[in-house]
Amino acid sequence: MVMLGYDLDALRVMFPGWSFFISDEGVFYATRRGAQLSYAEIAGGLHQTVSGDDPATIAAVLQDQARMAVMA
Repeated sequence: MVMLGYDLDALRVMFPGWSFFISDEGVFYATRRGAQLSYAEIAGGLHQTVSGDDPATIAAVLQDQARMAVMA
């Protein structure tokens, strides 16, 4: 059994600049906290909100976003 509360707590610790929630369908969502992306950042591949089917997937997406932000 997956403990969704624990997964969200772990994600919040790993990615403090993001707010997390789980949809009624069980999809994990993260949106940037206190940051509004510029058009150039969006054109460069950054996203204001991302999603994943499970904690591992959304963590991988957020790690990609962090790598892209460093290169921007």
